[in-house]
Amino acid sequence: MISQTTLLDPTAELQPIERQLLPRLSELAGATIGLLDISKPRGKEFLDEIEKHLLKLGAKVKRYTKPTFARVAPTELSQQISVECDAVIEGLAD
Repeated sequence: MISQTTLLDPTAELQPIERQLLPRLSELAGATIGLLDISKPRGKEFLDEIEKHLLKLGAKVKRYTKPTFARVAPTELSQQISVECDAVIEGLAD
């Protein structure tokens, strides 16, 4: 059975774009995972712990940082992550 998931985008899109979910990675070993720090307090510490676990599982990790948490990531940063990584984890912490 196929289930439907609704994702809400908090960026105040007036006309949300329909997007399809990408398939999950079959395994983390050998995959490049991007860790995006959105510049909120304690986000770096959270992502440091995630990085340790990913490395133990055989993943490669690339770190990125948004200039500020108050705005969406710059287009160039989003494009760089999409080209360099198989998946991304965004660190939301306070």
